[in-house]
Amino acid sequence: MEPAFLETHVAARPIRELGLRLAGTPLEPVLERYLGELERAGFRLRPRFYLSTEWGVAFGTIAIAIPFYLARPELAAIHVARTGMVEGAEPHDLLRYLRHEMGHVFNYAYKLYERPEWVRAFGAITQPYVEEYRPQPFSRRFVRHLPGWYAQKHPDEDWAETFAVWSTPGHDWRAEYADRPHALAKLALCDRLMDEARTAEPLVHDDGRDEEVGTIDTSLDELYRTEELAADDVPGLDGALGNIFVPRPPPPSGRDAAPLVRALEPSLCTEVYRWTGHFPERTRALMRRLGNRVHELGLGFEAPDEPRVTVALTALITALAMSHVAHGRYLP
Repeated sequence: MEPAFLETHVAARPIRELGLRLAGTPLEPVLERYLGELERAGFRLRPRFYLSTEWGVAFGTIAIAIPFYLARPELAAIHVARTGMVEGAEPHDLLRYLRHEMGHVFNYAYKLYERPEWVRAFGAITQPYVEEYRPQPFSRRFVRHLPGWYAQKHPDEDWAETFAVWSTPGHDWRAEYADRPHALAKLALCDRLMDEARTAEPLVHDDGRDEEVGTIDTSLDELYRTEELAADDVPGLDGALGNIFVPRPPPPSGRDAAPLVRALEPSLCTEVYRWTGHFPERTRALMRRLGNRVHELGLGFEAPDEPRVTVALTALITALAMSHVAHGRYLP
C-alpha cells in the first residue's frame, strides 16, 4: 500500500476506530523497563499508563498519558509529516519523557506543590500555564532534560524536569550541577522529598484517564487541522535568501533550493526546538514559507556548494527562531 494512500485512509477515520492499545506494541517493553527502574529506586507508587493525544498527567491523578501515534509506526510517520517532530521516537527517548511525567505523578500523589519548601524552590503551581513561554537558553537556574528548555515553562514543569534529572540512572547530578547553585538546590530538595516518598503512603490514588484514545471521535485530519499553525509573515527575507542561494544554475551541477529546504525540515524542526525552544510546528511552517519563496525567486546552488548553503540556511532559521522566542516575532 502506498504511503500517501495509507495516510489518507487512516487519517480520515475517528481515532477511537483505529484499535490502538499499549499491549503488543514497542511501547510495552519500555514501560516494563521503566516500572523496573522505579522498583529498583525503592518506590512503591506505580502509575497507570494509557494512550491519549499527547504526553501528560491530568492534575490530581497518577495516570500517565502517552501519545497514541507512538503505538504504530505509520501513525508516528503521519505525526512527523503534520507537526515536524515526534516526542519519544526511540526507547531511550521514551524513558526521558516517562521520567518527566513521573515527576508530575509524584507531585500530585504527595501534593508536594502545597509544601512551603517546594513553593520557595519552584514557585506557586497556581501561576498561569501558558503554551507560548519564552525560555532563556542555557539559564543556570534550571536543569536541562527535555528539548526546548522545558523547565522554564511553569513551576510544575520545573519540578518534573528536576525529578527527571534526579531519577535518571547513573546520572551524577551533583557533579553536573555543582557550578549551578539554584538548579543544584532544586535537585537536593527533590532528593530529600523522594527519600520521604519511599516510605510514605500517597495522598492521591486517582488513576482516571483523560481523553483516552478509545473515546476520541476526532479524526487525525481534524486533530492536525486544529493544531497546524499558519506560517507567520516574514517580510524582508529575500535579501537573506539571496545571500545564501544564487539564481538557479543550469544542469548538470545546478540544484533547486526548494527541495533542499524540504529535506532539511525534519531534522531542523527537532534540533531548533531542542536548542531554542521554538516549537517544531512553528519551524515547520517557517521552513515551508521559505521553501515556497526560494521556489518563487528561482533560487538554487551549485552541487559542490551544498554543505555551505546547508549551514547558512540552518544558521538563518536558528536566528529567526531565537528572535521569535525572545520577542514573539521573527523580524523587528
